[in-house]
Amino acid sequence: MTDLLYAVEVMINGLMAGVLYALVALGFVLIFKASGIFNYAQGVLALFAALTLVGLQEGQVPFAHLINAALGTDLHHFGWQLPAVVAIVLTVGVMVLLAIAIERLILKHLVNQAPIILFMATIGLAYFLEGFGDIMWGADIKTLDVGLPQGGSAWLEQATAGWGSEDFYGFFIDRLDIVATLVAAVLVISLTLFSQYSKQGRALRAVADDHQAALSVGISLRFIWVLVWSIAGIVALVAGIMWGAKSGVQFSLSLIALKALPVLMLGGFTSIPGAIVGGLIIGVGEKLFEFTVGPMIGGATENWFAYVLALVFLVFRPQGLFGERIIERV
Repeated sequence: MTDLLYAVEVMINGLMAGVLYALVALGFVLIFKASGIFNYAQGVLALFAALTLVGLQEGQVPFAHLINAALGTDLHHFGWQLPAVVAIVLTVGVMVLLAIAIERLILKHLVNQAPIILFMATIGLAYFLEGFGDIMWGADIKTLDVGLPQGGSAWLEQATAGWGSEDFYGFFIDRLDIVATLVAAVLVISLTLFSQYSKQGRALRAVADDHQAALSVGISLRFIWVLVWSIAGIVALVAGIMWGAKSGVQFSLSLIALKALPVLMLGGFTSIPGAIVGGLIIGVGEKLFEFTVGPMIGGATENWFAYVLALVFLVFRPQGLFGERIIERV
């Protein structure tokens, strides 16, 4: 009975972890729906947003190292701190300005280019933003605190303690994961409604199908790209807050994009609900596999389970659970 209860706890924690994976995958889906390309820079967007948020909140001087080297000063902080809400609002503004800059400096020159060209552009953008963020805010590990609750849910532990066995001490669920689940639910519902029922959402799908056809019916390709990159930047900010609060803001934060790849393969590159379902499957699957099979093969299965599962899906259902099957007639 105790093993069954622990398995239930593992499943719940897997669902919570899957929501965090899905938050990152949402940004990929949005860009893919608007341009038909895989945005390699989405993970770095989360890192850049988290770095900017911490920098603004703590009153850090942007480019402090360059300024101090040029002027011979030792200035690193302005001496004030911003409230978390104000810092988040300002960071949203920064991500919107970044989206405008990306459109004007990169995307507008690549209209109707092959998808591989756009993909290579996002690779270059990823490396640039990673270096630019480090130069702007520093490369040291930062603590992100915006007031989100963290730690185990004491109420849940007490309420479930003693279920069926005196050896079972209750479910341990991180309160930050609970908050992330609620936030992800709001994001998914909002983005789904926006994509399906708004004028901009329909225009977004039209742009993804054919750039030239969308331009011919009066859809502003540049506006759609700014809009979708702004939304993807905001989603990256939310993911950066959740992951940064959980494990700190550091270089490895950009690597969460790698965890989103299996999620996208399972859910489908064009489905917003699919990103959530894929994230939940990956989260629960890797936790349960580690709990049941891991001890028999030496553990550490969470590092590769998601990619093996994605490989199976690529063989038998390459478009994913909710992806669109593309049929080409010659």
